[in-house]
Amino acid sequence: MRIDAIRLHGLGVSAKTVWTFIEVATADGRSGFGECTLSAHEAAMVAEVARLDRDLRGEDAFARNRIARLIGHAPAGLVRHTAVSALDQALWDLAAQAAGVPLVRALGGAVREDVRLYANINRGVEPRTPGNFAAFARRAAAQGFTAVKLAPFEGLLPEARGDAGWEATYAQALLRIQAVREAVPDAALMVDCHWRFSPPDAARLIRDLAAIGCWWVECPVSEALPAEIRRLRGMANDRGMRLAGAETLSGLAQFRPLIEAGAYDVLMPDIKYCGGHEELRRIAALAASAGIEIAPHNPSGPVCHAHSVHAACAITNVPALEVMFDESPLFFSAMQGTVPALDGGRARPGAAPGLGCAPAPEEFSAHPWAPIEKPFQDPRLG
Repeated sequence: MRIDAIRLHGLGVSAKTVWTFIEVATADGRSGFGECTLSAHEAAMVAEVARLDRDLRGEDAFARNRIARLIGHAPAGLVRHTAVSALDQALWDLAAQAAGVPLVRALGGAVREDVRLYANINRGVEPRTPGNFAAFARRAAAQGFTAVKLAPFEGLLPEARGDAGWEATYAQALLRIQAVREAVPDAALMVDCHWRFSPPDAARLIRDLAAIGCWWVECPVSEALPAEIRRLRGMANDRGMRLAGAETLSGLAQFRPLIEAGAYDVLMPDIKYCGGHEELRRIAALAASAGIEIAPHNPSGPVCHAHSVHAACAITNVPALEVMFDESPLFFSAMQGTVPALDGGRARPGAAPGLGCAPAPEEFSAHPWAPIEKPFQDPRLG
């Protein structure tokens, strides 16, 4: 099964979002898909996929280990890692198709029939008032989600701590969290900080979130500070909360120091960034040896969602999986096959061979894309 071409496809979703996919087409007429969505880096992704196409045409699509040796260690950073991660996803899709089995079976078989989902309500809330956050949370709960996550801290950065408006912005964010808590009192409440705090302010935040009644605090400080993260984890655990993070790291080598430091209760490798299925499974195994869970980061498009559901059902130490709640109807309508449904706050892998779904070709022209010129997050966050 020789690789005939590697192509990049984009789907214009909103002013904030372009979903980008890698297609690996083989000479026998099959196509495997992976997702490489990386907001505001679409132009760089075009170049990376063109390089993969140039380097890998004619290679055996079954020879994943050989292909991994042909690819350098991502000299272009996260863009390169994301392209390679999507390539690995697509090769696994092809291998499972050729074997005539669902991807989860090719990955070694399911350890659970389905996986619990939590609803990331962040991206669709506009305007970003406490009342609108609460309304989104109620809708998620009405659809069966038992856990809800928001990222309410836009405008805050560690280096901007002395700005006059910092305290008011922080207070407004707490009002958003409190509104969600009151709207869904029985749901597990999760708060994503996007690395916006210094360690002292993160400690203050943990105390404030404990008073509100949160279950999960995510990415409070930079992953370059494992000792500080470990200290914050202890504070959170003492107050009945979990600390999670590491969503943008790539490769086992980047996760190892955090695992060895016991920095997080839950690691969040993203199958789009971490190296695809192969590396996700290595990270999960090392984390399990240290008693750490993984909850894959997955606020992305339908291809990443499908791969993540198959992976989550084949890995033992996965308590939950993220999904971006109600961002766009294209999540289902732009696909052919069966995208794992968000059924009562749970998802199960499809039974069809391979991934079980793929972007519908006509949707690419119906929803044209252009590179996002400015990310919706402050670029200093990475």
